[in-house]
Amino acid sequence: MSTPLQDLLNGDIAGFLSFAVAILIAITIHEFAHAKAAQKAGDPTPEAHGRVTLNPLAHFDPIGTVALLFAGFGWGRPVPVNPFLLKRPRVDNILVSLWGPLSNLLVAAVFALPFRIAWLLPPDVSQTYMEPIIAPDAYGQLLGHIIIINLVLCVFNLIPIHPLDGSHILSGLLPLEQAKAYDLFGHRYGFMVLLLLVVTGATRLVLGAPVMGLFRLLTGL
Repeated sequence: MSTPLQDLLNGDIAGFLSFAVAILIAITIHEFAHAKAAQKAGDPTPEAHGRVTLNPLAHFDPIGTVALLFAGFGWGRPVPVNPFLLKRPRVDNILVSLWGPLSNLLVAAVFALPFRIAWLLPPDVSQTYMEPIIAPDAYGQLLGHIIIINLVLCVFNLIPIHPLDGSHILSGLLPLEQAKAYDLFGHRYGFMVLLLLVVTGATRLVLGAPVMGLFRLLTGL
């Protein structure tokens, strides 16, 4: 799949716009899920910062979102969570972190239904899809982008490297002393390790199989 910048440079405005809409949905749902889970667990911090909302503007990071749109790699605005205010700090921190990726998986599953139905339509109705992810018509292309972007965001955030959600989940599962050492390493070197994986293209190898496996499972392709 081409990057948003490549679509734009190639004059594929529809491709760029469908990618932008997919990002809009994926980031908003992901961050809202974190905020709502934290609120339910007793932490008022996300609500105090205006993050328990489906307003996309509340969840977009100026630099990270623009980078995501034009380079295919970026981030949303992290939801502030105070684990000490959670009812069950370690358990609830795992659940708050897990709800972000899980929400993206649920969104992908919801949008996979109309995408899957479109594949079952006769060629003169569905306009004969040529690719499993990016269909030649705008409707199929938008659905494909929404599904794949949400799956990428889901799997990517489960990587156990700070500051991704997977690191908080793993930290909560480790014994306390090991968790402290793991968190210390993550805060010091996590972002550098993550950046190295992205720059070298290693993240594509990590994401490829699980993302495509989930895509095929949800769409039946």
